[in-house]
Amino acid sequence: MSTLQLAAIGNCNFSALIDREARIVWCCVPRFDGDPVFSALLDGTGRAGRYEIGLAGFARSDQRYLRNTAVLVTTLYDASGAAVEIVDFAPRFAQFGRTYRPLMIVRRIRPVAGMPRIRIRLRPTGSYNAAAPEITHGSNHIRYVLSTGTLRLTTDAPISFLLDETTFVLERDLTLLLGPDESLTRPIPETGRTFYEETVAYWREWTRTLSIPFEWQAEVIRAAITLKLCSFEETGAVVAAMTTSIPEAPHSGRNWDYRYCWLRDAYFAIHALNRLGATGTMERFLGYIANIAAGLDGGRLQPVYGITLAARLVERVVDSLEGYRGMGPVRIGNQAFEHVQNDIYGSIVLACTQMFFDDRLDQPGDERIFALLETIGGMAVRVYDKPDAGLWEFRSISRVHTFSAVMCWVACDRLARIAERLGLAARAAHWRGHAREMHAAISAGAWNPALNSFVASFGRGRDVDASLLLMGELGFLDPQDPRFVGTVEQVGARLKDGDHLYRYRGRDDFGVPETSFTVCTFWYIDALAAIGRTGEARRMFENLLAHRNHVGLLSEDLHPESGELWGNFPQTYSMVGIISSAMRLSRPWEGVI
Repeated sequence: MSTLQLAAIGNCNFSALIDREARIVWCCVPRFDGDPVFSALLDGTGRAGRYEIGLAGFARSDQRYLRNTAVLVTTLYDASGAAVEIVDFAPRFAQFGRTYRPLMIVRRIRPVAGMPRIRIRLRPTGSYNAAAPEITHGSNHIRYVLSTGTLRLTTDAPISFLLDETTFVLERDLTLLLGPDESLTRPIPETGRTFYEETVAYWREWTRTLSIPFEWQAEVIRAAITLKLCSFEETGAVVAAMTTSIPEAPHSGRNWDYRYCWLRDAYFAIHALNRLGATGTMERFLGYIANIAAGLDGGRLQPVYGITLAARLVERVVDSLEGYRGMGPVRIGNQAFEHVQNDIYGSIVLACTQMFFDDRLDQPGDERIFALLETIGGMAVRVYDKPDAGLWEFRSISRVHTFSAVMCWVACDRLARIAERLGLAARAAHWRGHAREMHAAISAGAWNPALNSFVASFGRGRDVDASLLLMGELGFLDPQDPRFVGTVEQVGARLKDGDHLYRYRGRDDFGVPETSFTVCTFWYIDALAAIGRTGEARRMFENLLAHRNHVGLLSEDLHPESGELWGNFPQTYSMVGIISSAMRLSRPWEGVI
């Protein structure tokens, strides 16, 4: 059973993580990469920032998302059967011709059985738990003044009970609005009710437009909502996860800050949403990419940028948080911004390709956008056979990684297709020629006939990694090509532990990996289906779904023996895997209804 028993709420501006007892244990402001005002997730001392609605005599809880929404419902029960329901959400809905998504958490509390006694503890901190706020209050509000800004709680709960953290009987419904330091213009209960109704309506309308598979509908919808929650709508960025420094394995030191936009991860997330018909994220991401490309000035693309386009993400350790379950360090920033990772050029072209073929879009791709992508394609041509850190971001290992080379081929192959779509025959021939040369070089440099498999890097090596499973999905090989079948079989034989796949098994900068990499298991499932082993793929998929936490979310990693979730959470890669595998494996609608 996973200890990451957390649910995520948000509104594509910020997010918060809530545990099974309705405690908000992680929330960064004013956006994903900001200072965590609630940081108890990374501290076991009880001193870190948190937001609790505790039930006296607590015995158990139920927690679920309201169907087809990002609204969370937690019911707490005491030993005598008294119960309280807590509804949590971040408002998001259309207002005045635009999307209203304030930096606000709404908590609606109501008694549902007996005479529940509750205590509300609201303890935000600043500077990564190093600073306490100055507190002021009025008749219906409490202000928490931090160096990064002021949070204001407006509520119809007794202010003195909150300030003193007094336990009291919940006799009526209460509303708590934590957000900007602004006065309300309407009554508190009415505001909470209106925000709730409008937010529920927004999410249900959004999910109603998704083109979902017949099977595993609830699982796919939850994954899609979670991916959308990981998008920063203001700039078009998509974060890899909402957290920092949840270790990939116990006491491993593999603690990284994932609250940034990896261009590769963003492609996978956008591709998954595109397959469901949710194309708005792609259109916004193109704007993000355009801003990055405009500032290159002949330089290389980084694999990761800040969600507001920051290029420097200097990595440092903070001492004011002890780490998840005491397993530090807690890191801010990510050294990967300095890495050379050559696969990103293909990721960007792939993310944008649908724009040129999807007639539903308000702003389809044109020659101006194609010219921008050609610049990126030129970079791919120059670096496809050069050493890099690879998609696994090795910190001290540089090789010509097969996946990076294949993704550079992808950039040229898709540019040729786009040029044909635009009627640019000469440009199509140009890019097709580069793709053909790359394909031959990769086929010669990364194929090991003794293993009957492609290998992880050029030079007749023997190591394989899970990214080779994507060679069929990306179109580099036909899934029925004996070379692809041999590669899938070799990867399974060497990287699979039970029903879970490691990304690689060799020693890296931090030793030998101890946990499987969840998206790699999904890649293996998809590859099995592609080569005709559908029954095995379905069984593994159902097994992996069973490892989701209680509200259907996954982190980055999974321990094959214990089944425990590890790594940053919720991980976009992993949620993408649910969507892609479900769509590949599901029975068609036409055969059922």
